[in-house]
Amino acid sequence: MEKQKVSINGERLRYTLEEFADFGRTKDNGVTRLALSEMDIKARDYFLICCEELGMTVSYDDMGNMYATLPANDDTKEPVVIGSHLDSVEKGGRFDGVLGVLTGLEVVRTLVDYNIKPKVPITIANLTNEEGARFDPSLMGSGVLSGRYNKAKMLQSTDKEGVTFKDALEASGYLGEKENRLKKARAFLELHIEQGPVLDNESLEIGVVEGILGMVCCQIEVTGDSDHAGTTPMSTRKDSLMAAINLITEAQEKLSRLDKDLVYTIGRLNVEPNIHNVIPEKVIFTMEARHQDMMTLKQVEEIIHQLPESSGKEKCTVKATRLWGSETLWFNQGLVDQLEQSTQSLKYKYKRMVSGARHDALFISEYVPSAMVFVPSVHGKSHAEDELTKWEDCEKGANVILGTVLSLTTS
Repeated sequence: MEKQKVSINGERLRYTLEEFADFGRTKDNGVTRLALSEMDIKARDYFLICCEELGMTVSYDDMGNMYATLPANDDTKEPVVIGSHLDSVEKGGRFDGVLGVLTGLEVVRTLVDYNIKPKVPITIANLTNEEGARFDPSLMGSGVLSGRYNKAKMLQSTDKEGVTFKDALEASGYLGEKENRLKKARAFLELHIEQGPVLDNESLEIGVVEGILGMVCCQIEVTGDSDHAGTTPMSTRKDSLMAAINLITEAQEKLSRLDKDLVYTIGRLNVEPNIHNVIPEKVIFTMEARHQDMMTLKQVEEIIHQLPESSGKEKCTVKATRLWGSETLWFNQGLVDQLEQSTQSLKYKYKRMVSGARHDALFISEYVPSAMVFVPSVHGKSHAEDELTKWEDCEKGANVILGTVLSLTTS
């Protein structure tokens, strides 16, 4: 049977996506399905049922990562893994993460429809706590798999109610054995919504993802003096907030001249004592930047660390500290090429691109050949109830994954 004649069932994929959206659907048609919450467990339970109905075996590891495997002609060979996550942020969308998992389910359903038995196993992975919305940090399941995160530390992460990840995992029924972890695979493929406006703005159907942007995050601490807001002359004030505003403005002016593709964000701003009639004594803010060229990110750091030299006129002290950073990750070139060939064979409009957001494939790629496909996010919206990817684009993305899986498992 010719591979190009095999295609997924778009209506079935749409129906399944809507079924899973019922696990945590909000009144505004979004989804709240925090990791290991009641709704996440219900989604996991249903995912398990769907997989077992296809004759797949389902296991889970010591971090609650789920693996559903379709038997092959040779089960001793390393599997092709299709994966993402079922958890969401609070009041998130119906497509983020879940599309990648259900694409794996639809690929297997399609193989069963066409009576195609793969030569190597196919595994669908649901990776735990990708969002980090309930338990910090994000990418927790894949981070432990790759060795990036310390398991003992992750188990002690707590939610806002004081529940530890360890307790939630044990209560979920999805605590498995360490020996069940994904250790080796022929490939890891992840379909995800873009979560940005590029594909939508350029009227493209597919993004073949070559890698994930490098990033750096710094913290700037500005310290002045608290005084009465009504009695302290402007000339004698040590106003940390005013100083911070001026430093942010200066940083923005310098960063905007580096490169048009550089993105940077003031993500956190804490003001103390945060009272309307008290001059702020201390301000702490973060500045994060992302770019594929590590030299550009080095220039960003240099600009940030020069900020204390510019703080004289506000009479405040300024300290800049690098919190963390990561280098640009480039996916397996052979897999990227195969995804591109699959896209071309389907005659979809596409571009190669680099992801500005981090995904499970980032960490999995450290020990398994990995690559990703993006489908458009309407108006670039994500992590919001009005997140939307057109159904036909979901179908197209799934067909690109299907074509690549067929190439990897039947040739």
